[in-house]
Amino acid sequence: MTTIYQAIIIGAGQAGLAAAHELARRGLAPGADFLLLDANPGPGGAWRHRWDSLTLGRAHGIADLPGLKMKRPDRGVPASRLVTDYYGAYEDTFQLQTVRPVQVSRVEPVGDELVRTTSADGRSWLSRMVLNATGTWTNPYIPYLPGIETFRGTQLHTRDYVRAGDFTGKKTLVVGGGLSAVQFLLELAPVTETVWATRRPPNFTAREFDAGWGLAVEKAVRERTHAGETPASVVRTTGIPQLPEYLRGVEEGTLVSRGMIDRIDAGKVRFGPPLSARAQGLGPSADGELAVPESWDPFPTGHVEEVDVIFWNTGFRAALRHLAPMKLRSRGGIKMLDEVTPAADPRVLLVGYGSTASTVGATRAGRMAGRVAWKRLRERRGA
Repeated sequence: MTTIYQAIIIGAGQAGLAAAHELARRGLAPGADFLLLDANPGPGGAWRHRWDSLTLGRAHGIADLPGLKMKRPDRGVPASRLVTDYYGAYEDTFQLQTVRPVQVSRVEPVGDELVRTTSADGRSWLSRMVLNATGTWTNPYIPYLPGIETFRGTQLHTRDYVRAGDFTGKKTLVVGGGLSAVQFLLELAPVTETVWATRRPPNFTAREFDAGWGLAVEKAVRERTHAGETPASVVRTTGIPQLPEYLRGVEEGTLVSRGMIDRIDAGKVRFGPPLSARAQGLGPSADGELAVPESWDPFPTGHVEEVDVIFWNTGFRAALRHLAPMKLRSRGGIKMLDEVTPAADPRVLLVGYGSTASTVGATRAGRMAGRVAWKRLRERRGA
């Protein structure tokens, strides 16, 4: 006899763990009423794959999961180890019985009531609801540029980074305007000659990265996702904090953007026409002049630079390919009824998607998804 679970949660990162806790808190038994599936061989979510030099500090942090606070992080210990230990303790404390490793390849509707979740190795589970918390780490984004396939040097993405020593003696082009690019540039500068390429002037902001900032970021992204548009990149909304080490990087020339490349050849890249501040939508300052950061110092159109490495820090996209059979997308994207519910099919909840992609947002979305799922399941039983 086939077991029909009340819910399947896909992904045991911040969002998935928060969702599992909420379901368990409301009386659903882990392993019996719902399953928590995870693609990794152990706890930690995407954090277990981060590079050793990434620590939890001013620019990177993690929100507490419901019911169990994280001990004050040691900045001398890699974030990958700290978060893996924390997530593992969380799974044990609440006896979530995570099933791993499970690489989900397909989620599809079964009639009008059920959903089938299938793994890459052929296992499958039936459930009344699916809470998808697969995040973005497995879906890195690299923009296509003419000639990208002809480059004879090394190309890598943020998720491929291991250590600065791998770049020793090479000339490295870092592409991307976010915090990861900024931190990699500073880390690589002592061992490699760096060039920074961004599509927009680096957005150095004096605003404090506090709770109000976080709410403003989420609001800006939420407005797009609720309208069914693709979520905007985080850096467009967050900006880069004016930390002392970052400002020194600007003064020393390390954190000075040269504009954006428009072509790649065997061992070199070509810079395209620099966008004007007005074309990029930058607002005027108090005196009416366009407020362009001092670090904006683009190369002229057609400038050619020889490089050994292209390091893409161009972000990630939501990992949702396995949900294609559920037909959640419209022409522009996935229209959302709220922060977790796609308009096309409420049997699937997107946890940690769009405006809730941060650890703070993921925790909130996990709890919200658990409440929504529990309410919906009760309504079905009462129907």
